Amino acid sequence: MKLTIALNSKILLAPRTGIGNYVAELAQALQQDSELDMQYFYGARWRPALATASMPEYARWSGVAKRLPAAYMMRRALEQLCFNRGVRRIAPDVYHEPTLWPLNFSGPTVMTVHDLTHIHYPQTQPKDRLKEIERRLPSAVARASRILVDSEFIGTEVKRQFNLPAEKVVLAPLACSAIFRPRNEPELALRLKKLGLTYRGFVLSVGTLEPRKNLALTLKAHARLPQSLRARFPLLVVGMAGWQAEAWSGALAQAVSAGYVRLAGYLDQADLACVTAAARIMVFPSLYEGFGLPLLESMASGTPVIASDCASLSEVGGTAGTYVGPQDEVALTEQMRRLMEDDGYWTERRSAGLARSQDFSWEKCAAITAGVYRQVAHS
Repeated sequence: MKLTIALNSKILLAPRTGIGNYVAELAQALQQDSELDMQYFYGARWRPALATASMPEYARWSGVAKRLPAAYMMRRALEQLCFNRGVRRIAPDVYHEPTLWPLNFSGPTVMTVHDLTHIHYPQTQPKDRLKEIERRLPSAVARASRILVDSEFIGTEVKRQFNLPAEKVVLAPLACSAIFRPRNEPELALRLKKLGLTYRGFVLSVGTLEPRKNLALTLKAHARLPQSLRARFPLLVVGMAGWQAEAWSGALAQAVSAGYVRLAGYLDQADLACVTAAARIMVFPSLYEGFGLPLLESMASGTPVIASDCASLSEVGGTAGTYVGPQDEVALTEQMRRLMEDDGYWTERRSAGLARSQDFSWEKCAAITAGVYRQVAHS
């Protein structure tokens, strides 16, 4: 007998980022399970099909909603009404919420907790949303039948923060999209030309200038390189929406104007996969990650990674990653230089990363997730 699963998929209507990619990839893998009837909730309506593209009006509506008093509470109340209507019609056996804000459901609920950024870096959350998360999350976690986590690191944090028994928290490691794979120079030539880049001729950094991503360390370490290496391997920064005007001064402005640092802004997955496969190195010294998909995406693309030794990153990268202290710009410069100049070491790190990336797959993540669905539905 099939299980009917209600998956909150509203995030798929927004431009795809971390959790959106998680929902899309997991849902596609779960669709291969013939014993599951997947039903997707999109905030105002239900569909049996997975959304394949973001909704053009989503960003406009979100911008308007953020300016309304109590916008999150109002929108949430409307979503709950629409959710309840669908639940009465569809009668799901299990409800899966992939974010920190589950809707009310009388049956078994599975939550995915990717990280506790709202606790460690509350300034990165809109105030209204943060207030609601703080108010609702403890009781939601207590009510949930199971909590899925991306890494052992975040699992330990969740159990400690909410005083949960070990059996309630289940590790379901993420994977990366198949679009992230090794690519040769001819395959990338046109796209790299469009972006003004050369194959294996730049350092990649993925993340905004905010405290958690620690992009400032990458900028400082790259600036310490000899001028010849900075010119040969400029720093490409992807995802710059968080930068503030006051940051554009002094050495940074000079580095940008001289071509040592280039700003790509937001790239869609197709462009991101290409630059990831074309970079000489990917640098990811984040201070806090529940998993760290850019690290895995780079390894799967055949690009060596230097990451901080914080949070979940060494758990994901294993022995294939190169790690430095989160404030050690000297060590980061040294590791960047070695991977730029030592082709033998670069090749060894590339091979290790490719092998490590094979340990992760969406099929494995989906199998664990489906197993949790069956446990809670039959308990």
